[in-house]
Amino acid sequence: MGKPDLRDLTPAELRTEMRALDEPVFRAGQVLSWLYGKAVPSFEAMANVPETLKIRLRERFELKNLEPVENRRSSDGTEKHLFVFSGDRAVEAVRIPSGRGSTICLSTQAGCRFGCVFCASGRSGFLRNLSPSEILGQVLFFTRGPGPAPTNYVFMGMGEPLDNFKSLEKVLGVMNSPEGMGIAARRMTISTAGLVPGIQKLAGLDLQVNLSVSIHAANDTLRSRLMPINRKYPLEDLVAACEDYIREGGRMLTLEYVLLRGVNDAQNDAEGLAGIARRLKAKVNLIAFSPVPGLDFERPTDGEIIRFRRRLEERKVSVTLRLSKGADIQAACGQLAGRL
Repeated sequence: MGKPDLRDLTPAELRTEMRALDEPVFRAGQVLSWLYGKAVPSFEAMANVPETLKIRLRERFELKNLEPVENRRSSDGTEKHLFVFSGDRAVEAVRIPSGRGSTICLSTQAGCRFGCVFCASGRSGFLRNLSPSEILGQVLFFTRGPGPAPTNYVFMGMGEPLDNFKSLEKVLGVMNSPEGMGIAARRMTISTAGLVPGIQKLAGLDLQVNLSVSIHAANDTLRSRLMPINRKYPLEDLVAACEDYIREGGRMLTLEYVLLRGVNDAQNDAEGLAGIARRLKAKVNLIAFSPVPGLDFERPTDGEIIRFRRRLEERKVSVTLRLSKGADIQAACGQLAGRL
């Protein structure tokens, strides 16, 4: 095993490390400023940190700088970058332009253990969790590089974020902390396939990040077929956990719903979805299926999508139709596979 990455430490853990090194605690603030405020690539670049401390830090830690091995750009401006970590584990992260800024889609795992049948990310199974530094490395790659400045950060790439909760908790802390990146919680969104214990843990953080729940079906029979996680955490348990999250002070929920032609796009599907949305006072984000090689699902026609949306709106549900960008480079929702 190599040395740990310094970016795996939270600000509190870095202060503890300084005390263990008999260094003034304010040194932690200096180091954090270089790591995240200036996003320097090495210990040598930390200009106001004493050389003796830099030497001791190098002895105990490393600083890995994440660089993609492959870059692709869509005709709509979306960028997809492929990163390879130790053990030849590959993940993809995406920058989606939006006005003058951009939304950054981050991966938290190599592969995925939950196997949603319409998603490419889990087709190779679960490989491993990413460390905090590997997730933060994706963030830093986008913040320090060219391109539209990140304005929103969504944990919607490869993997189930709440299944890697220890790393996620550290990453959220660093991103939100004024000592770290100082990113407002409202600019961060956690997506989950419905991991109920993870939702409960997230509520306990008392951090008002946005929660996006991938629901994709409004009854247990269909949802269990599309999303095996539903067999362990059925809809009633999931909805109850979401209600608790809202009561704990979380921000408004979004229900993500990928429309699959002839599978979950009928009138009774819309009525069931509307009932859940009204119960949670949640908005619904409709996403037309983006083709995945080897899968037989189809995208509904534009008319079918409009009719489904209208049924929800007639039932007093707030609906957004997400235009999946980057489909021509396999960067849209459900298409990330982490392939070399």
